[in-house]
Amino acid sequence: MRSSKITWSIVVGAVLALVAGVGVAIAVNRRSAPAPTAAPSPAVSAAASASAAAPVPSSAPSPGADIKGPLDLVLIGVDTRVSVPGWEPHADTIMLLHVEADLKSAYLYSLPRDLRVQIPAYRKAGFAGGKHKITEAMSRGSRIPGSNRKSVEQGYELLTRTLSAYTGIKTFQAGAILNFGGLDGLVNKLGGIEMVIDQKVTSKHRRPDGSMRTLAGGDYVGPQATYLPGKRKLVGWQAIDYARQRYGLPNGDYDRQRHHRQLVRAILDRALDVDLDDPARLGPMIKSLGGSLVYVGGRTPFEYAYALRNLAPNRITTVTLPGAGVGSGGGYLGEQLKPEGLGFVRALAKGAHVAYLRSHPKLVDRV
Repeated sequence: MRSSKITWSIVVGAVLALVAGVGVAIAVNRRSAPAPTAAPSPAVSAAASASAAAPVPSSAPSPGADIKGPLDLVLIGVDTRVSVPGWEPHADTIMLLHVEADLKSAYLYSLPRDLRVQIPAYRKAGFAGGKHKITEAMSRGSRIPGSNRKSVEQGYELLTRTLSAYTGIKTFQAGAILNFGGLDGLVNKLGGIEMVIDQKVTSKHRRPDGSMRTLAGGDYVGPQATYLPGKRKLVGWQAIDYARQRYGLPNGDYDRQRHHRQLVRAILDRALDVDLDDPARLGPMIKSLGGSLVYVGGRTPFEYAYALRNLAPNRITTVTLPGAGVGSGGGYLGEQLKPEGLGFVRALAKGAHVAYLRSHPKLVDRV
């Protein structure tokens, strides 16, 4: 293996906390077994986490050596910054990573942000439950009755309860809540990443030089950055911009979901090519994440990083779950997975996903 344990602590730990395609914010980790109710542990920055939780030479087992598979992990992209006053997190991107029992291979798939599901009642937020878009589980769960404050941990809890009810997956061992902060810096510190652009993508948000387009009359105006099909090397802002586009694409958000998964693979591929064992490289890597990488409670991503040290990018199968819009009386209510997409989710919950993909090979992404 080309990477050391500390390299994987940064790379895979960062993947758990950023590569949903929209950057780093907060990682929320939960133990496999339910833990007793307690005050949340203090949040720590990326640099502090690196010094406190990175593996050190010892005769004792490395932290995370006891983690067993299979694992189901959640990668959530939020649509705004945690620093905005009154911020209410919506799950703008939902990616699920299923790691097999041997911890050496995995399946990465996405659920539409507008997937119409039954969200269970959640007493902590005063939410009575109901049928809504799955993106709203985060925001509705984050509310604290009688307060303007929002709880990301609560939002995550309601979202994962909703995911369990929909997918049949009983437990999600770890999750990451992410935003734009930190991803461009990380990609730049890696020296950029190579991606195979699978279709022409025109940016709604950026000019060709990376500057923001002007917002006028409720829409953006001015020259647009364009990404043409082929193998391309992207710097940080380009990686973010390409992965976030959905307007103008033939399949809208479903194409964007696929690009998010491509970004995960590209970052992992590039990370394995960079010598992060060199402190001169590793230090700036950690610094590039800065205060935007924060872990809260549970087992740290560094422990999962060690557990997943043998999970190579080429052993991650990315899967597309086709869906379609659903409405009532001519009005749009959200999305629903088509039978073959929902069938994969249900098969995975039963451990039958490998056979299911053999009989539904078109679900496997080819790029």
